[in-house]
Amino acid sequence: MTPAKLDLTFAALADPTRRAILARLAKGEASVNELVEPFALSQPAISRHLKVLEHAGLVSRGRDAQRRPVRLE
Repeated sequence: MTPAKLDLTFAALADPTRRAILARLAKGEASVNELVEPFALSQPAISRHLKVLEHAGLVSRGRDAQRRPVRLE
């Protein structure tokens, strides 16, 4: 793992909301709407957190018909 990749990973893990999202995804994949429920955040805010986690390689987004599940990597 390169230093730049480590920086991205630790920066993504620095936020408590992103750590909570990862904890939820450890139980199984979920849609963005399912991830919004336990937080007092909007769907776009959760999507921005997911983008950071995805960029760090910690989560991936799939496609299942109309549903776009997010899963832990």
